[in-house]
Order: sequence, then C-alpha cells, then structure tokens
Amino acid sequence: IGIKTPLEIDPQGKELLKMHYVLKDQLADNLKNLLLTNHGERIGQYRLGANLRPLLTEYANKDDFDSEAMLRINTAIARFMPFVVPIEYDSRTERENSSIVGKVYILVVYSVPALNIQREQIELALRVI
Repeated sequence: IGIKTPLEIDPQGKELLKMHYVLKDQLADNLKNLLLTNHGERIGQYRLGANLRPLLTEYANKDDFDSEAMLRINTAIARFMPFVVPIEYDSRTERENSSIVGKVYILVVYSVPALNIQREQIELALRVI
C-alpha cells in the first residue's frame, strides 16, 4: 500500500524498502508524518503539517500548550486528512538529567469511521532544546 517511514531497507529483499501492506498501518504512518511536519518543510505546500515544533519554544504551562497544540492538530487533520476523527488528546513532559532540556510527548486517539477503525492512537515525541 505504501512505504513505511522512517525509510528502512527491506531485510527480506522482497522490496527495496520496507512497506505497509495494511491500510490502517499506512494511515497511521501518514497521520504521524502530517503531525510531525512543520510549516515550510514541504516544498510547494508551505502550510502542510501541524506546525508543533515552534510551539515548544512557547511552552509556559500545560493548559496553554495543550489548547494550542490541540487547535493545530485539529486544523491540520481537518485540512489534509478530513476522514480522520480526533477523539482524545493528552500530553506529558519528560526532563533529561534535571535540566530544561527534555521531551514533550503528545498522544492522539483517533477513529476513521469510513474504514471502521476505532480508537487507534499515535504518540509523538518532540524534543525541547
């Protein structure tokens, strides 16, 4: 159905790259790529993506971050994958070695009614520098 990302050579040698053979897996891969893409990263499609990474520099408190991240995620999904229905959203932070550097994890639970896909989830890991 499609190429698996991140790109990997197929160790079995059936294909050049590892592939997705199930629509649900390809859809999850495409959704994750959409949400991890920032504006300006895709040539010819400046507005593609949820543009979450710039939001990390403004992380002041969880409530403000969550509401803006949810808005950006919902906007990207509505524009580029309108068949996906976001259901739940959550985020958590993780600090590395008691420093200000860490990661923000964003969990998105979604459904795709047209394909009878219910309550699938993906987790995004965004590094804060």
